[in-house]
Amino acid sequence: MPQTPHDAQITHAPASRGHAAWFLAVGGAATLVHWGVVVALVETTAARPLPANLVGWLVAFCVSFAGHHALTFRGHGASASAAARRFLVVSASGFAVNQLAYALLLSRTSQSYALLLGFVLAGVAAATYVASRWWAFRHDRQE
Repeated sequence: MPQTPHDAQITHAPASRGHAAWFLAVGGAATLVHWGVVVALVETTAARPLPANLVGWLVAFCVSFAGHHALTFRGHGASASAAARRFLVVSASGFAVNQLAYALLLSRTSQSYALLLGFVLAGVAAATYVASRWWAFRHDRQE
């Protein structure tokens, strides 16, 4: 039975809530991986926080894309390669903001690098969700 525009709106709302819940779960896991890699590198190899942050982001990117592709935005209709390219742009843009904010905070405060990283990672998450939902995992008919 075909859906009316009204029916589509009704069924879209729960899907959006589901997207947000999965985004929080996958994003939380990726954030913990990112943070854990940075702390492990700084504490065990004497790496500096900013270079360690790059490595943490690269590892977390893999966790994040896999989870968002398979869970958060499953059934999105975009090809895996198109979604991966767009998500890389979203994630790299978020990382650029993350790295800049992290560098500024590290240079201007005496707070723990790990605490500052936690604040920065949490701050970038909302913009990443919006960009991922409405662009990275959007199906384009031209694909």
